[in-house]
Amino acid sequence: MTFKLPKFTPPNFHKDFLKDAPNCKTVEIIKDGVAPSNYHAMSIYPEYFKIDGEWILPTQSRMDCVPVVTDDKRVEVVEFRNLRVGDKVVIGRTEDASEGIYMYTKGFKTLNGNKDAFAFRTGRSRETAFSKDYDELYKRLKYDRDHGHIVWVLGPAVVFDYDTRKALSALVENGYVNAIMAGNAMATHDLEGSYLGTALGQNIYTQESVPNGHYNHLDLLNEARRAGSIENLMAEGKIKDGVVKTCIENNVPLILAGSIRDDGPLPPVIADVYKAQDAMRAQTRKATTVICLATTLHTIATGNMTPSYTVRDGKIRPVYIYNVDISEFAVNKLGDRGSLEVTTIVTNVQDFMVHLKNNLIDNE
Repeated sequence: MTFKLPKFTPPNFHKDFLKDAPNCKTVEIIKDGVAPSNYHAMSIYPEYFKIDGEWILPTQSRMDCVPVVTDDKRVEVVEFRNLRVGDKVVIGRTEDASEGIYMYTKGFKTLNGNKDAFAFRTGRSRETAFSKDYDELYKRLKYDRDHGHIVWVLGPAVVFDYDTRKALSALVENGYVNAIMAGNAMATHDLEGSYLGTALGQNIYTQESVPNGHYNHLDLLNEARRAGSIENLMAEGKIKDGVVKTCIENNVPLILAGSIRDDGPLPPVIADVYKAQDAMRAQTRKATTVICLATTLHTIATGNMTPSYTVRDGKIRPVYIYNVDISEFAVNKLGDRGSLEVTTIVTNVQDFMVHLKNNLIDNE
C-alpha cells in the first residue's frame, strides 16, 4: 500500500467566535532581544493570528518563540535573541480567539468511533509491538524521499557497529537522508571506524577492545585537525568509507554541534551554540520527517525546534517525528518536555538501522 498524507482540515472561520474575534494586538520592540510584556509564546501546534480581519497561519513555527507581524501581513516566528528594534510582536496569552490568537489542534485528527475512553496498553514500552510503526515508517520514508525533507539526529551509538554504519551509508546513497544533525562524537567515531577499524577503541566488527584503543579517537581527531578538514583527510586516502564520507560525497548537510565535553574537536564542529542552533533550525524548518537515534540531548533540542506541521507547495502537512532508543526514559523524555507528538520505538539503534536498510533498499 502506498503512503498518503492525511488531509489538513482548517478551522471553520465562519463560526461566530472566529468571525467576531478582534484583530491581534502587537507591540514594537524597543530593545534588541527583549520581548514586550505579555508577549505571546508559540506552541508546537498551528496557531492563527487575526490581522486586518484575516486569520493568518505562520508557514514556519517553533515552540517557545514569539510571533512577529510583518508589514505585508505575514507572521514570522522568531527566537527572543533574534528580535530587533521595530519588530511588531503579538501580545496576549489566550489561545481561544478572544485576543485574535487561535491555537488549532484538530487539523489532522481522524474520527475513530471504536476508541474506548479506557483501554489497556495505550502507552509505549518494551512490551509494545512496533511492527506497525516500522511499516508506517517505511511508507513515510519512501514518500518523503520524493516529496519531503528527511532529517536524522544521531548519537554516536549509531556508528559503533560495522553493519549499522553500512546501513546508514546506504540510506544516504539512496536518498533517504537529506540532513544529519549530531555532535562531535558521532562523526569522530565514524571516521575512527574507517581510519583505524574501531569506535571508541573497540573493533567495529567484533566489539573487542584493542590495545591502547583509548588513544584511537584522539589519534583520528589529531589527524583531522592536522589535515585541516575532513575533505582533506579523505583526499589523503585515510577515510575510505562511513557515514561522514558518504554525506560529503552526496552533498548531504552534516550539522555538528559542539559541547563542553568535546575532544578535539573535528574541524567542522560548530563551537558557538547559537550558530549551531541556527544551522539546526535551518534543517528543522524544512523537515517533514525527523528520526532521532540514541541521543537524548540532541533529540530534545531538535524536538523543541520542530513544529507539528509544515507548509510545502502551499499545503499544510504533518511533520512526523520518531525517537528510537534502547531506554524507555530516553524515548519518553521528549514527550515529557511537551515538545511534540512523537512515535517512540524502544530498541537498539543497530537493529533499527539494519531493518530500515533491509526493507527500504534490499526489498525494492
